[in-house]
Amino acid sequence: MAVKIFLDPGHGGSDPGAVNGNYQEKDFTLDIGLECRRVLLEEYEGVEVKMSRTKDTTVSLSARTHEANRWGADYYLSIHINAGGGRGFESYIYNGGVSNFTKVAQDRIHSVIAAGDGWPDRGQKRANFHVLRETRMPALLTENGFIDSSDLNQLKDPDFRKNWAASMRKASPRLLVSGRNLNLRRNPSRRAARGSSK
Repeated sequence: MAVKIFLDPGHGGSDPGAVNGNYQEKDFTLDIGLECRRVLLEEYEGVEVKMSRTKDTTVSLSARTHEANRWGADYYLSIHINAGGGRGFESYIYNGGVSNFTKVAQDRIHSVIAAGDGWPDRGQKRANFHVLRETRMPALLTENGFIDSSDLNQLKDPDFRKNWAASMRKASPRLLVSGRNLNLRRNPSRRAARGSSK
């Protein structure tokens, strides 16, 4: 049985999300989501990844959660960029009843990403967001820096966005199969490639 991870790049199409000049949240979230999918599929066997969008298309909130529920995802990760003049990284889970695993997953994923991005850690929070409330699986929404602050300098850097995706490689797959009989192992061809590059 594979681990099913649903990646949800926020906004898209007619909804740009937060905007700062020519920079739009929807473009950053899509790039991060696509890179995250690439890393997960290349690094691991036994992982399936589906995305709410893979292009600059408009997808409603209800369509996103419906697809994740229909697919039977094991985990839902929503990717966003903040605005409002602050700085840093924060994450959210639903502010209603959630499983203990949802809390553990937030703690693990949040700590890995926060440690890797170099931004101020704005904390682990809870909210009544649609994608957290209407999903039937553990779900996390991340706010990755502020588009209208100095965080933008890092967001514009493709290498920085790749490093964010690499953090998910460290955080999510092993956590998602902890204590469960799922088939997940590091891709041996990727291990060999890494070894040859040292």
